[in-house]
Amino acid sequence: MNEDLRVSRAGGAFRVGLVQMSCSTDPQENQEKAVERAREAARQGAEIVCLQELYRSQYFCREESAELFDLAETVPGPSTEALSKAAKEHQVVVIVPIFEKRARGLYHNSAVMIDATGELLGIYRKMHIPDDPLFFEKFYFTPGDLGFKNFNTRYGRISTLICWDQWYPEGARLAALGGADIVFYPTAIGWHPAEKAEFGAAQRDAWRTIQRAHAIANGVFVAAVNRVGYEGPPYKGGNEKSGLEFWGSSFICDPFGQVIAEASEADEQIIVAECDPRKAEEVRRNWPFLRDRRIDAYGPILNRWND
Repeated sequence: MNEDLRVSRAGGAFRVGLVQMSCSTDPQENQEKAVERAREAARQGAEIVCLQELYRSQYFCREESAELFDLAETVPGPSTEALSKAAKEHQVVVIVPIFEKRARGLYHNSAVMIDATGELLGIYRKMHIPDDPLFFEKFYFTPGDLGFKNFNTRYGRISTLICWDQWYPEGARLAALGGADIVFYPTAIGWHPAEKAEFGAAQRDAWRTIQRAHAIANGVFVAAVNRVGYEGPPYKGGNEKSGLEFWGSSFICDPFGQVIAEASEADEQIIVAECDPRKAEEVRRNWPFLRDRRIDAYGPILNRWND
């Protein structure tokens, strides 16, 4: 697909597919499963398909172990080779979140953008890196150094951020200012089993709410894709070092924050929804947040803290 055709196609309605799945301890098995689910999403009419964060393995950041760096892959590498073939065959854009080995001793939590031709359009590297119990990502990942990027695909202009990025309004705003039609958030988030009964509903609701708020504040479509299943050693009551129960709930919402497709909390699922940029135009005309921004007064936001 040449650039002229890609740009001329962009701007119309497009269909998004999210692949929500559980992962085994076998990277090859997960890769084959994801390729087949991406193909199935395309057969269901999806034109842009997004996989979940670190799709090729279980969420290994539950512990700190140097041996787990062996899970990383290069770009190009196994994931891009397999999913580029599927993208080209089905004429579908695929967002592929991977554990990227950039160089010896230098690793990122990344997402590769593959166009409907199978061409690699570029990489986004996760900018915000968490460090919490069972989410020890700072041990593995160097913060991204490519900034907040948008990519022109055959079907629309997209931006991809990753998991912890979803709690920061700045990233979503920069994506919107860069002309994104939709912001994707591939994710691996779940409950500490000991906390689920007391805090679980509120945690999931906060996760959903913040991303819907990004859609509303910026007048863009937002798509969040999470994994499902329990990963880690069997939970024993009171053992805070047990595994994580991922809460699924992948969803797509429109520029008004209305959820137009949503997956379950526990089941593997593919969801597909149509996204029409004309909806963003309609919302932004009536809620002109971008028009009324006071860009002359926002300098202090670049400070760590304003004393």
